[in-house]
Amino acid sequence: MFVTKWGTLGTGYGQFYQPYDVAVASDGIVYVADTMNHRMQKFTSEGVFVSKWGTEGTGDGQFIYPRGVAVASDGSVYVGDEYNHRIQKFTSEGVFVSKWGTNGTGDGEFQWPWGIAVASDGSVYVADKNNNRIQKFTSEGVFVSKWGTNGSGDGEFVDQWGVAVASDGSVYVADKDNHRIQKFTSEGVFVGKWGTSGEGDGEFHWPHGVEVASDGSVYVADVNHHRIQRFTSDGVFVSKWGTQGTGDGEFGWPHGVAVAPDGSVYVADTANDRIQKFSVGP
Repeated sequence: MFVTKWGTLGTGYGQFYQPYDVAVASDGIVYVADTMNHRMQKFTSEGVFVSKWGTEGTGDGQFIYPRGVAVASDGSVYVGDEYNHRIQKFTSEGVFVSKWGTNGTGDGEFQWPWGIAVASDGSVYVADKNNNRIQKFTSEGVFVSKWGTNGSGDGEFVDQWGVAVASDGSVYVADKDNHRIQKFTSEGVFVGKWGTSGEGDGEFHWPHGVEVASDGSVYVADVNHHRIQRFTSDGVFVSKWGTQGTGDGEFGWPHGVAVAPDGSVYVADTANDRIQKFSVGP
């Protein structure tokens, strides 16, 4: 059920230029990757503007197309800084803490990092898009492991965009050009998959954002179908909502999805330059 929305096209407080991702902290605070404005914005759970940080550039705290955002249990904010091929870590107030990554194919290097997720133990997972892999790091950016190669087999990816971690440590990846979701253990061992190219329930055309609720439900931003789909932890279709448009509950290329502790679902409605908030029943 639609609850509220905020944002219009622009550069002012609370305005956006193609926001690609959204994340919610344990206290309900909402963070938005305001991608084409090269900044982060922070809001209350109802969309009241709190603060912003970032400008276009390569320095600490600057961005070139920030695509992904995730919040750790301690309030730390991690941002996938796409064209700078790095991850940046901030306090909940947007104060720069650290960074890691350069352009490359080695361990801890990236080629267009997009999705980012933080596990309950602080581990950070990054969808290293053009390297067709997931990389796992400590909370301080120390490389731990990686998995994935280019392809359509189990554990392979083509242009994977989103990554999410469940409370049990399971990792879900939105495998965009394979039009599917893949599920792994916290160590990258393949568990299962679902989805094919199509318009039906449980089918996708460019799944991007993926998020896991506290009850294990998996939400997917099905970009080219302008909708959100909800599944069980094993990929059984539960429900969907959204069509293409500008009205309440309609979307224009939604890319990011986040679930708050109270179960509210936030969607980065990219082409409509806004965030939408929904309540979801059992």
